[in-house]
Amino acid sequence: MKHLKLFALMLAAILCLPAMLLAREIPAVVSTDWLEKNLANPDLKVIDIRKLEEYKAGHIPGAVNVFYGSWAVKTPDFDNELPADDDLLDIVNGAGLTPKSLIVVAGKVDNPTEQANNTRVAWTLRYAGFGNVAFLDGGYNQWSAEKKPLSTDAVVVKAADNKPPFVKQIKADKEQVLAKREKAVLVDARLPEFFFGAAKFPFVERPGRIKGAVNLPTAWLFTKEGTLRPADEITAMAAGVVGTDTGREIVVYCDTGRLASAWWFVLSETLGYKNVSMYDGSSQEFSRDIRFPLEKFTWK
Repeated sequence: MKHLKLFALMLAAILCLPAMLLAREIPAVVSTDWLEKNLANPDLKVIDIRKLEEYKAGHIPGAVNVFYGSWAVKTPDFDNELPADDDLLDIVNGAGLTPKSLIVVAGKVDNPTEQANNTRVAWTLRYAGFGNVAFLDGGYNQWSAEKKPLSTDAVVVKAADNKPPFVKQIKADKEQVLAKREKAVLVDARLPEFFFGAAKFPFVERPGRIKGAVNLPTAWLFTKEGTLRPADEITAMAAGVVGTDTGREIVVYCDTGRLASAWWFVLSETLGYKNVSMYDGSSQEFSRDIRFPLEKFTWK
């Protein structure tokens, strides 16, 4: 009886673990061949994040259309923000997602922004508590270029009714970044001209990087075709900038929390770094706060 009680306690503890800590049943990045072979799996859920008219013109068979803007919303102050928890729960339930779902995000990859859209949605799904989340390498572009099967049938799913445990530790806010910036590795995922403060977008008030940040541009993760670079190249890039201590705390950011999601996903889901969060507000937010000391490149 004592052993049975112990087993029951262990089982309960496992079931209560956040989804991100449980073993994966799906690769973090799936190829078009893998996806084609697994289309018949009833647990597979392909989330097409393109515009509705693009989805209607042709999509991966069985894919459900949930446009990118549903997952990363624009508020009066910021772009690409997480929806409120209740709204996010409505989105995942409306897409028919359950804890058993093997989720593959498939959007376009025409440019670095679209490439990062896929990882941003994947990050959001991880935040929402889903453990088996992947994105399609090369996206819909690769699928179409390889003349894989397409469908024009709109997919209607049965709404789910679950409340997955949100994994809030993968999202960093401004106060957390202020508190962590002296001890955590801050990774700026923007291109060097933005990292060095030589350029900025109009919605960013002050140019430059958070003092002490290092640079891993998201654009360098992908080939011109929109697929990930070879694993050994990505591993070397990451190790050379953030080191090989996979337990060290890392916070990634960019301008609005879109581009940084790619490095969050790669570091956490493919390279095994265990303590990575993303600052959703990024430079759009911290550039307004004079408590953040910013650095710019200067010739000496």
